[in-house]
Amino acid sequence: MVSPVVVLEECPILGALAMPWHDTDILALTTTVGTEDDARRLARALLERRLAACVQLDRLESHYRWEGSACAEAEWRLTVKTLPERLDPLRTFLGAEHPYRLPQLVWQRLDASPEYAAWVRAEVGASAP
Repeated sequence: MVSPVVVLEECPILGALAMPWHDTDILALTTTVGTEDDARRLARALLERRLAACVQLDRLESHYRWEGSACAEAEWRLTVKTLPERLDPLRTFLGAEHPYRLPQLVWQRLDASPEYAAWVRAEVGASAP
């Protein structure tokens, strides 16, 4: 069996070599906010602007260190399903609209079924790569 060849490309966001995107790739970005109202406001705005196909909301408790103190707070997690090419506008939007001074913004590329990836692509209005 022959192994597939993986070609690395220059990533315009990171300026480093990265794996190329495929038509079954989606992006999941996670952030947290302090209130249900903020979570719902951001979710609605992301969908209206077609920056996300789906935003899932979960209530949770976060434990962290902030400015030298141990903290524990109730928060709402938003898991945003979108496409890799929407990362820059998504980060710009959240930078302007997020209520936290230093929001958690973490993301990962996910392999999705072809049908789900096509649905995400249709909902955010992107063409296939």
